[in-house]
Amino acid sequence: MSGLSKKATILGIAFVILSWSLTWPISKIGLHYSPPLLFAGMRTLLGGILLAIFLSNRIRELQWKKNWRIFVVSALFNVIIFIASSNFALKYLPSGLYTVILYSQPVLVVLLSWLWLKESMTVRKLTGILLGFFGVLIVSFKGLNGYVSLVGILLALISALGWTFGTVYVKKNNEKVHWLWLVAMQNLIGGIFMTCSGLLTEDAYSIEWKPPLILSLFYGGVIALGVATAVYNKLMSVGESSKVASFTFLVPVLAVGIGSIFLGEDFTISIFGGLVLIFASIYLINSKKHRNKNE
Repeated sequence: MSGLSKKATILGIAFVILSWSLTWPISKIGLHYSPPLLFAGMRTLLGGILLAIFLSNRIRELQWKKNWRIFVVSALFNVIIFIASSNFALKYLPSGLYTVILYSQPVLVVLLSWLWLKESMTVRKLTGILLGFFGVLIVSFKGLNGYVSLVGILLALISALGWTFGTVYVKKNNEKVHWLWLVAMQNLIGGIFMTCSGLLTEDAYSIEWKPPLILSLFYGGVIALGVATAVYNKLMSVGESSKVASFTFLVPVLAVGIGSIFLGEDFTISIFGGLVLIFASIYLINSKKHRNKNE
């Protein structure tokens, strides 16, 4: 991966996978103490404010007048559509099942990167995409049969679509903006929008300011939406987006395990079968065997 050493790339991917694996189980805990839209807005806004403060001595690199459209579009897809739908979906789905559905995103990124960014597409990579989709369908089968809310599954898919477009959009425009300011501004814009929307539509007095909520807000805003997102965007900017995104298929593996151990959620045979296919998908998309002179 050009621009980063192999060691830095591996450490970056490992950090993103671990950070995001913990995000949804922790968020599900936080949602017991706050309405979903206010929770999403507060944690996103917190991450944006702290990152902007950290970058305050580099304000010239913001270039708001030149880049505001990029910030707004990125906020719309990567924060407002993605995060808001996520928090509502978690009200209806177990965190493990939700996370697996959300991480159809790597599959969609492969397709959109091929169509929009003109990245390579091979038979092995296409096979990996199909296996990934099939794995997601198997994991979602319980919900499609009515045991889990269909509304929750639809919201999770909306989250995945928003995140997909936002990811490839950032990849396409990464050379025009400072990568850390992009994360800060998309979180500030999206956080303000969702917090204001939550104040208008939800009961702010129902928020229970207890330690689990505060810790959930801090983790989600600072670690997951701040540091991990910045690292992910950096990896995407210097590597082939389909390959980088495919590694996030590993997030459901850890998230399902975390949900089973700490939240008492079921780890079913269908989830296990879906994860096996996801592993196969990652291998096919990233295997060196598919690289040839045409790529």
